[in-house]
Amino acid sequence: MTMHAPTGGVLKWIMPPLIFIGEVSILFFEAGRRIFKRPFEAAETMNQMAFVGVASVPIIALTTFASGAVLSLYLTPLLLDSGAAPLLGAMIALTITREIAPVIAGIMVAARCGSAMAAQISSMAVTEQLDALRALSVHPYSYLVVPRMLAGALMLPILCLVGIFTGVGGGLIVASVYGIPPDVFMHSVETWIEPWDFAGGLLKTVAFGLIVTLVSCQQGLRAKGGAVGVGRATTNAVVISIVLVYIANFFLADLFY
Repeated sequence: MTMHAPTGGVLKWIMPPLIFIGEVSILFFEAGRRIFKRPFEAAETMNQMAFVGVASVPIIALTTFASGAVLSLYLTPLLLDSGAAPLLGAMIALTITREIAPVIAGIMVAARCGSAMAAQISSMAVTEQLDALRALSVHPYSYLVVPRMLAGALMLPILCLVGIFTGVGGGLIVASVYGIPPDVFMHSVETWIEPWDFAGGLLKTVAFGLIVTLVSCQQGLRAKGGAVGVGRATTNAVVISIVLVYIANFFLADLFY
């Protein structure tokens, strides 16, 4: 049997992921290097922190509260029937601190902020505003990428903390409706939850924030083709970010816990 060389169809599937990995890696290292170079865009960084952090608090609080309440809705009757009701608080808090709050924070920021970042940067790319920045001696990475990368890495852990407290609160309320006293619920949380459970979840969100912002910026910077290119970049940024958040969550959970 004659062995044939890889065809163009195989290369068509292999090359885009390799190009994506290369572009994101270059973006990460170049932006990281420019954090320590002048001029530092302090005003733009604060604007992005407000956009990613403060403006995202309501949706993070709502989604994690609902997730904690639903989790308690399923677990409470099961644990009451099995006589393990005193463990309910620990189970809910452990799930929320390690998984639900970090992942929901990453997904919600990808959907809300990542899409806006990709749309803004891609609009600038297709209208040649990036070339105008370079003509004014303003590097696009320093003005566009660095502030967003810092905002994602710094504000996602704060959003995760908000999600932890609201998620546990949702679980506590539902458990109380089923007759489990709040002091029993909270005693279980205090007994079984360790500081590393919080720290691991917060460290996850730093990685998620970098993933969302870097992917959104990368997709925006490479956009071309007018309005169609803007739409494609925005969609790709959200989809790729969410997929990578889930993949990274698996490896980080295995590493941390």
